[in-house]
Amino acid sequence: MRTGRPEPHTLAGAYALDAVAGSDRARFERHLARCEQCALEVSELREATARLAAAATAEPPAGLTERALAAAARTRQLPPVNPEAAATWRARHPAAAGSADSADGARAGGRLRQAWMPRLALAVAAASLIVAAIFGVAAHTAAHRLAEQQLRSHSIAAVLTAPDATRLTARVTSGGAAAIVMSLRERALIFTAAGLRTLPSSECYQLWLMETGGDRPAGMLPGPRQGMTGPVMASGLKSGDRLGLTVEPAGGSPQPTSPMILVLAL
Repeated sequence: MRTGRPEPHTLAGAYALDAVAGSDRARFERHLARCEQCALEVSELREATARLAAAATAEPPAGLTERALAAAARTRQLPPVNPEAAATWRARHPAAAGSADSADGARAGGRLRQAWMPRLALAVAAASLIVAAIFGVAAHTAAHRLAEQQLRSHSIAAVLTAPDATRLTARVTSGGAAAIVMSLRERALIFTAAGLRTLPSSECYQLWLMETGGDRPAGMLPGPRQGMTGPVMASGLKSGDRLGLTVEPAGGSPQPTSPMILVLAL
């Protein structure tokens, strides 16, 4: 009788990207403790994402915290109000409402601003430190970025968690590195890159699936975000194919028009 729960072996890719939770995560971790194959797969995928992230590591802008604190000190905060109490008082004292609001509002606003300003500064400073930490932990960010893409796309998840999923890494001759997860069962691969050379708007990077009979377009890469490009899914994978990457005119080409800057046997 089937329970509908995934086989532990199929969760290795998703677990490496922190995309498994609850009872499935606990069950896989028990399986992982005694399965050398899954332990190796998890280790290889985490190593690949870490290598890609290292190329995208960036320092936080100089003076970020100081600027945030200075902005907080210049920002006035509105005091909290009780709408029901204010409406009742206005109804009972219509003549005094205008003048009392002005005087009391000024005094109350001053007191509340004095009370809230240190708290606001601390909150902004904490947020600034969090931003700096995000910039400094690129490997963790890259893994979660790929996990988010996986959750948004069932097709990507199917490749990453396929029983025959294979991880490959390669250097791009014009600069940068690529990581590929491929599955012949799903007839697809996931391509991610870091540190690719920035292209002018008139050009783009294009993927190719290559075989003896010719080269097939496999998709164009989006613009990089903080040094990272992808993930991009290429479908129609066949046994014996090779993966290629070229620089093409914006919009792509039906056939390669420039030398391959990456060729990888799949």
